[in-house]
Amino acid sequence: MPKYVASTTLSDLTWANSRVLGADIAAEVTGVKNRSDAETVVLGSGGLMRTLVEHDLIDEYRLLVFPLLLGGGKRLFADDATRRPLTLVSTTTSTTGVSITTYRRSDG
Repeated sequence: MPKYVASTTLSDLTWANSRVLGADIAAEVTGVKNRSDAETVVLGSGGLMRTLVEHDLIDEYRLLVFPLLLGGGKRLFADDATRRPLTLVSTTTSTTGVSITTYRRSDG
């Protein structure tokens, strides 16, 4: 299965079996989801995540909360995001205090 990369700066990838998603990220991700049952993971991109939330393309959230207070930063979810109920699937805490919580989309 190819690896897909969302990028506004890259056009070619040097990684084996990888391809850059096109400009219409929502349509591209929908196509990937329709072609495969494999798990899709988003790492380190709040902007991409907000686009996927906006188009209701996230089935499961795995949120990692680190025991560290910061004075500022970007919000994970947009202020105008549509309210979507979630169901708690699991929660655990690592030996370093990181809280790992998994939620899935709910119908209710």
